[in-house]
Amino acid sequence: MKAYALSPDGTLAPAKPESRWRRFIDRHLPMLVIYLMVVTLVVVVLFPYMAVTVPSGHVGVLWKRFGGGTVLDPRQLRDEGLHLILPWNELYIYELRLQSITQTYNAISSDGVSLTATMNVRFRLQRDAVPVLNQAVGPSYVDLLVRPGIGSLAREVMAQYTAEQVYSTGRQEIQDKIRSLVEDRLSEKMMEREGEEQYRVSMRDTIVLYDTLVYGIELPQLVVDAINRKTEQYYIAEEYKFRVERERRESERKKIEAQGIHEFQTIVSQGISDSYLAWRGIEATLQLAQSTNAKVVVIGSGKDGLPIILGGAGAQTPPPAPGGASSSPGTDASSKDKAAATQPAVPAETARGGRAQ
Repeated sequence: MKAYALSPDGTLAPAKPESRWRRFIDRHLPMLVIYLMVVTLVVVVLFPYMAVTVPSGHVGVLWKRFGGGTVLDPRQLRDEGLHLILPWNELYIYELRLQSITQTYNAISSDGVSLTATMNVRFRLQRDAVPVLNQAVGPSYVDLLVRPGIGSLAREVMAQYTAEQVYSTGRQEIQDKIRSLVEDRLSEKMMEREGEEQYRVSMRDTIVLYDTLVYGIELPQLVVDAINRKTEQYYIAEEYKFRVERERRESERKKIEAQGIHEFQTIVSQGISDSYLAWRGIEATLQLAQSTNAKVVVIGSGKDGLPIILGGAGAQTPPPAPGGASSSPGTDASSKDKAAATQPAVPAETARGGRAQ
């Protein structure tokens, strides 16, 4: 029941007409609420399929379900950030950063030894070639293209070397050959398509290879032990060669030393005279006399008039008397004095444990 306002005289005042928008809202409000709820539900359900985030260092390739499939134009690639797409389309994301994969491969050396090599490959993708790679190979390009290709070339290179070379000396050369061979094969392989949008792109323009590293090579234990023993014997032989060379040089050194001593003795024997020896004896006596240590210097009538060097050949002992005794006491005392005078005198510092100079 609607309420009507009363006029001042008590009669009912005419009602004001309702607006058109109010009547429309009153009539369609329930339907609008239902539509809004449906739209909200659809947006909530489809938002994960419409909003796609491209991480840092990645790029997105758009695939249109009703628009011709993969968009091959590099200018329409989706860069980093949030992008809205239609829910029936799909955005494939590829990483443009440097990638590293490690794989273990089985190979056979040139001498028939089975070995296991662990390799690491580092590469990245070219941005403009990502749409072609997505259409020709797909997101599983690492398992379909990189791992099998590297493994096949690694086996081909290792089959050119013996087990000893692979284990010890040829590792760096193997790495360089594998990298060079991979680059050549990538240049030979093409991704082609014929039709309205045709292309011919080399794999080398799609994948940029940085290096191939050989982390480790495992051989059978018996082969490893044999290689180690061979290496040990080689260094033992080198040690013997060094010893022989050392002894030969030592022999030459002794020969040269003997020749030098012989020449020295020849020169010295020609230049030494009795007067030179007397002069050297006087110098030695003077140095002994100038020493501050306690000493006894016996000046006697040695050979050539030199002082008697204690304990030297200049001191002579008179022969004993016949019969072992003197004929008289005076003669015996005189003989004892002469014997005492001619016996080598012991310096005082020698008696005290010192050394004469």
